[in-house]
Amino acid sequence: MTKNRGTEVAFMSITCEHYAPSNERHATKLCTRFLIVLWSAPGELAYNQTMKQVRLLGFMLGSLVCMSSVGGSVRTHLPQAQKAETGLSISGDIPASILLKAKDLDAMPQVSAPVVQEDGSTSTYSGVLLRAILEKVGAPIGKLLRGKSMASYVLARARDGYEVMFTLPELDASFGNERVLLVYKQDGKPLFGYEGPFRILCPDDKAGARSIRMLASLEIVRLRK
Repeated sequence: MTKNRGTEVAFMSITCEHYAPSNERHATKLCTRFLIVLWSAPGELAYNQTMKQVRLLGFMLGSLVCMSSVGGSVRTHLPQAQKAETGLSISGDIPASILLKAKDLDAMPQVSAPVVQEDGSTSTYSGVLLRAILEKVGAPIGKLLRGKSMASYVLARARDGYEVMFTLPELDASFGNERVLLVYKQDGKPLFGYEGPFRILCPDDKAGARSIRMLASLEIVRLRK
């Protein structure tokens, strides 16, 4: 970028490189260079606005040309983002921390519950009982829930920091037997970003405060060891 003292001049040079194969062994390197010149009235404010326009226009033009190159493969200097499969972190007082993924839940017994939405429509959420998850990771549940283990709980934490606690006795089938679900599908499809990819659902609660959305982690805590 260059700024003159008189009339403001802003320019950007964009280079797009790609390779067009000329035969099986060699490739011809093609280089296209663009010069964008924008003029504006003198003044610091005008200059700053011009710079913003240059950056936006340069990015759009460079991307368009590079993506529209014909023949061969396109080489750009922009990093390619790789979308990693999202998982649910489970840690704490268990034999080993794990990262639970949707395919792991697919292999477990499925449960579902209808939920009436704010607009009056009804959606069906499906997933796995939370106590089944605790059994899978080795938490003191079922026959292991005795003595000091009775003072244990699981802390559910959302991506925005919101937290909800469930004691293990209230989840265990021999004690509270509360129906708390870890869901990851709505009407057979993955949850939307604003509430998924995982969430807790307490279908028997009168209030929805414990049905935590955007679930990021579960931490099992034993107060007495």
